[in-house]
Amino acid sequence: MSETSNWRLVPVKAALSALRSFSGSAFAERTGRGVIGNVVASGTQVLDRFGAEHEESGKWIVYTSADSVFQVAAHEATVPLPELYRACGLAREMLMGEHAVSRVIARPFEGRAGDYRRTAHRKDFSIAPVGTTLLDRLAAKGIARVGIGKVDDLFAGRNITSEHTPTNGDAYRMIEAAFETLATGFVFVNVVEFDQTWGHRNDVTGFHQGLKELDAWLPRLEARLEPDDLVILTADHGNDPTTPSTDHSREIVPVLVLGPKVRPVALGTRKTFADMGQTVAEFFGVERLAAGTSFLSEVWAGAGAA
Repeated sequence: MSETSNWRLVPVKAALSALRSFSGSAFAERTGRGVIGNVVASGTQVLDRFGAEHEESGKWIVYTSADSVFQVAAHEATVPLPELYRACGLAREMLMGEHAVSRVIARPFEGRAGDYRRTAHRKDFSIAPVGTTLLDRLAAKGIARVGIGKVDDLFAGRNITSEHTPTNGDAYRMIEAAFETLATGFVFVNVVEFDQTWGHRNDVTGFHQGLKELDAWLPRLEARLEPDDLVILTADHGNDPTTPSTDHSREIVPVLVLGPKVRPVALGTRKTFADMGQTVAEFFGVERLAAGTSFLSEVWAGAGAA
């Protein structure tokens, strides 16, 4: 669950304002490179449109999308990754206050004109959460937190560290390893390909294959569950690969709960994503969060929380 669904801070108009009044001058001055783009577009569109010009000029490609983000794209053979990350760090410092956006995203890519491809070296620079999160509550009680995927970036690294994974399969293997080694704790996972690789690219075949791979892997997860383990599967937003748009879709997302002591009940349509955070807070016995209604009593057949 990223900040785009749990604590969305700034509407898209802020990102548009940032593009118009910030990116063309102050950002170029601070980073020593010019800027091209300044558009609302998908990642593939901006690479097709500006990639060759970027390679020739060395200027940053900057753009936004349907989310509150400021994205900076650069070819890895044109701009070294450390320089791209430094530039995005500067942008994060600058995009606060009036022009604040939820995330600045480094978008490195490779390839040639007509065949540009994003690499696995994306890095997100988020605003720190404005209130107390589940991660804060768990940390205060000394409960271990294991991050898999980009969850640390989404919470500005506050009370979570994470190993990023280029593929879903990598994330699944790391989940198995965490369950083998962690006695008690919270494993927080973002599997990236449903969104980044297939959803945004409108790759229906890839998405379908990814779902089949997830279905095939779930028995391996279930085999590793201890009697008091609780697993919640969800999505932080929709990303329907069959729609004309390459942006996030906003349909209701699933919430699936499993574990040896989980009762098969219908949870209905929840009012907020915060219900899941509140459920996990109750499960671990930490102080209630400011928002959300726990559904632990509805699903948990055990005598008490962990």
